[in-house]
Amino acid sequence: MDGAGRRPRPQDEDALEKPAVRKLTGVSHFFAAASYSWAGFQRLIKESAFRQELLFGAVSLILLIAVGATLSELVIAVILLLALFAIEALNTAIEEVIDRISPEISMVGKHAKDLGSFAVLCMLSACGLFLLFTIGKHLIAIVFG
Repeated sequence: MDGAGRRPRPQDEDALEKPAVRKLTGVSHFFAAASYSWAGFQRLIKESAFRQELLFGAVSLILLIAVGATLSELVIAVILLLALFAIEALNTAIEEVIDRISPEISMVGKHAKDLGSFAVLCMLSACGLFLLFTIGKHLIAIVFG
């Protein structure tokens, strides 16, 4: 029965059915997922913030190597940078969805975008603090060691 107390007509039931989605499995699922990830990267590289974060990451790794960072410090830096890139991707996804469903300016959309931006800021701060501490520690060891 529908909201008006009527039974749905057969054509109404057909209209409600969703088209069958073919689920990939095995190796084809892996390659499909990889192609989706590559498409996401290609979309993200169009964002100037992401390009700046990539540059920040490259410069950071070069500086860490230059001051003699340990392998574990380099691994931690790479993990933090990958987390930063992931959060930037999620922030961009939030912005895309908000712009799609609510092209007009709304407080809910603004809050969602602001929260995504704050998440990126927190991750940038975590990366920056780690880099300042690690590079500073190695510079002090070079100067006073």
